[in-house]
This record gives sequence, C-alpha cells and structure tokens, in this order.
Amino acid sequence: MAYNLKKEASKPERFAGGHKSCAGCGLPVGVRGVLRAMDPEDKAVICCATGCLEVSSFMYPYTAWKDSFIHSAFENAGAMAGGVETALKVLKKKGKIDEDYKIIAFGGDGGTYDIGFQSLSGAMERGHDMVYVCLDNEAYMNTGIQRSSSTPKYADATTSPAGTVIQGKQQNKKELTEVIAAHNVPYVAQTTYIGNFKDLHEKARKAIYTEGPAFLNIMSPCPRGWRYPTEELMTICKMAVETCVWPLYEVVNGEWKVTYEPKNKLPVEEYLKLQGRFRHMFKPGNEWMIEDWQQSVDARWEKLLKKSV
Repeated sequence: MAYNLKKEASKPERFAGGHKSCAGCGLPVGVRGVLRAMDPEDKAVICCATGCLEVSSFMYPYTAWKDSFIHSAFENAGAMAGGVETALKVLKKKGKIDEDYKIIAFGGDGGTYDIGFQSLSGAMERGHDMVYVCLDNEAYMNTGIQRSSSTPKYADATTSPAGTVIQGKQQNKKELTEVIAAHNVPYVAQTTYIGNFKDLHEKARKAIYTEGPAFLNIMSPCPRGWRYPTEELMTICKMAVETCVWPLYEVVNGEWKVTYEPKNKLPVEEYLKLQGRFRHMFKPGNEWMIEDWQQSVDARWEKLLKKSV
C-alpha cells in the first residue's frame, strides 16, 4: 500500500491529546505513528509497561488511549501481551467473541532491554501473534535518568556521571534489534521520526499485519535526559540516521535490508553536539571519545551493509 501522509494524518486519532508527556518528548509521537498505521475499523488491545509512557498517558481515571488498555509491570509487558493474545484465541474458539484484535505492547528501554527482556524473549520464542514496540529513550527517564543497557557509551546519566573519575557510561549500548532478530521471528525493524514518517508508517504497518510475533525498535529522544531544546526532537532523529548512529533497517523472515542509506554519511559529531549528555566529549583532551564513537559506528554500519540483501 502506497504511503500518503495527508490520508494517514486524516485518520481518527487512537491516542488523544491532553496527556502529560513533556514537550519535545518522542514517546507520544511514536505511539501516534504506530497506531495510525492500523486500519480505522480494526480493534486493538494495548499492553503498556510501567514507565514514562504509562504514567503520562493513564492517570486514573483519565486516559489518552482510545483502544483497550492494560498497564503491566516493568518486567512483564511481553508476557501480558502473549497472555491476552492466547485468551482472545480461546474466547473466539468458544464462540464468546467474534472480533479480531491486534495485540500491541509498548515499553521503554528499561522495561524492554533490561527488566522486561526475559518476558519479551519468551513471547517472541513462543510465537504469539503480537507486536512489541520499544520506544527507546536510552535511560530510565521515569525514575531519574539512570543508565540502562540501552544508554550509549560515554553518555552522562545520574548513575554514570561524567566527572573526574569516569567519563559517563563505560559500556557499549546493547544491540537489542539484532538480539530479537536472532529469535527468528517473522518481522523485526528499527526506525525513528524523520521526514514525512514514511519509514515509521511502513514498518509499523508491516509489524501489525504480519502473522506471528513482530518487534519494532523506535528511537524516541527525551529532552530531559538527553538535554536538548524541545523543538530539536526531529533534528536529533535526523542526525542519528544521517550519521548512522541509528540505522534504519528491517529483518523480514531472516533477510536483512537497510531501508535508508545516507547519500553523504555525516560524522558522529553532528549528532553528539546537539545533546547535553555528551557535552563533556567536546572538552579539550576528550577527542579520543569522539574518535572511539566514530570507529564503533563505522564498524557497525559496515557490518549491517554486509548483512543487507
């Protein structure tokens, strides 16, 4: 189906305004983009892990969600989504319901890369017909900007501060999209918010309408934790893609495909300089950290290109 931005934007909203997300937050942008990829007549059950998205969108008795919504704990969004999918199958088999539902789970990196990983891995391995969407803001933003396994190397977080003893987080970011691809599920993809949202829309639609388990990893910047002006959300996403810090790709039934290749790949400084969490990397004497980042990004990009069909 050809992507038409005007047509997609005219669809009824499934995620209402008036939620309590911060200005410049990527989370509601991601949710709206994913849900907009659904056909309006289709129904969904949303499972949402504890985190920024949950606390900002469902403050009882008020909710921003127009589909059925279930709040899970940090650690079990994947299991809950799998349980809902199984329960609906049983109810339909018994003739108690007639409708089909799309099962979509949302979680942040804390509830996906870390605390909820076991639950997510199990749901993917069991083959539930569901979509898990990670809205990756690269730290535990909801509880005070603590580092997670998604936090990039050298990033300044409250539990990996940049100071005289260490220079931010010392470990590399976990490549979760590749880890889920290793589960041999039908559809896995990585995307973010760029241009006219075509990449996000097409991948979300493929994920939702693929039979079996699917996984989307969406870079979703956080102005509070990444320390950028709220209006720079889209610029940061664009620079992440143009520098290949966050490459856009998908894995369809085991076949890897890069969905966007920059014409002129930019140096990582163009991405790093936009965020306060990397400010220390630009101090005199810390040039080696930027060089280390560039080498790592280049190596991962070349490796991805070799996998791509």
